[in-house]
Amino acid sequence: MNGSKTRQVTLLPALAVALLAVALGLTASPPAEANPDLDAKRQRAREVLAQVRELDSDLSRAIESYNFATIELERIEGDLKANGRHLVVAQGSLRAAQSHIAARLNALYVNGGGGGAVEVIFGAKSLDDLLGRLDVIEHVGRQDARVLRDVQRFGLEVKQRRAKLREARKRQKEVVASRASTKHSIEGRLKERERMLASVRNEVAELEAEERRRQERITARARARLAELEADGADPGSLAAQGDLPPAKYGASVGVAMQYLGVPYVWGGMSPSGFDCSGLVAFAYAQLGVYLPHHAASQYGYGVPVGRDQLLPGDIVFFDGLGHNGLYIGGGQFVHAPHTGEVVKISSLSDEWYAAKWVGARRVA
Repeated sequence: MNGSKTRQVTLLPALAVALLAVALGLTASPPAEANPDLDAKRQRAREVLAQVRELDSDLSRAIESYNFATIELERIEGDLKANGRHLVVAQGSLRAAQSHIAARLNALYVNGGGGGAVEVIFGAKSLDDLLGRLDVIEHVGRQDARVLRDVQRFGLEVKQRRAKLREARKRQKEVVASRASTKHSIEGRLKERERMLASVRNEVAELEAEERRRQERITARARARLAELEADGADPGSLAAQGDLPPAKYGASVGVAMQYLGVPYVWGGMSPSGFDCSGLVAFAYAQLGVYLPHHAASQYGYGVPVGRDQLLPGDIVFFDGLGHNGLYIGGGQFVHAPHTGEVVKISSLSDEWYAAKWVGARRVA
């Protein structure tokens, strides 16, 4: 793992994680004294933040598209290498088989084979044409006949491999161009985001400070409760299956993710120096030996679907057309890397935006 900070990963018992809700009550901030000008500025800041949040939603989808292009590019490059190796082998096999047959036909000609063999050889326009003449088989032995078939088979494989390489290189260029275009789009939207926030920077800073204080309270309660439950030695086997659903085997992924509360969001990030949403999920599961793709929509294809009323710690929750996800921790809460300018944090499924953008959940079994 890379990053400026090294954190010890503690795999917490699953039941301890499930009881996080006891510690996750939200405390409202005390009301400030009335100030019409300040209130107006704060309202304007909230409106800008709402616009930024919609922009962040678009950004998240663009970033997940970029992540998918990266995965596809890696797959294509792997295919290119594999097909390149297979092509070299097929070409070598073809040359060897062709040399063998050429030598045998030369011997047949020199020795004056009977039955019109010389006429067959001289009548052929090429080796492939010669091999296509069935009457050649009559003038060679069974071993040579097998080699003839090998020449034809290796020749076909060489053609197919070359075609696959041409197609893969074409697709590679398309993906590289698409990925570069997406990256350019993301960078442009980040500049637009910065411009929007600059107009109400002071007010936004105040609202963000309030949110940080709220997060600190939530995190402190969660960590304190987790420490108590871990000290009590809670039995992870208590997270049993519900109906036909498998048990939640990876509740400890929440403990991993919570080690990185406060780490900044970095698009494309999947390390302790910075995470995006699917990067945090993939990283947490990787510490448990489960390797998920760094792409939210692809992660949605893993495991089994889970209803909102059946969620257990470690289930992956998805939002906004699969443009965002996080890890359920219990009590209606989840840990996630929200968007640019944010940090890994705990949020509520009942939050208006997340409730409206809910897609579903998956349990990796």
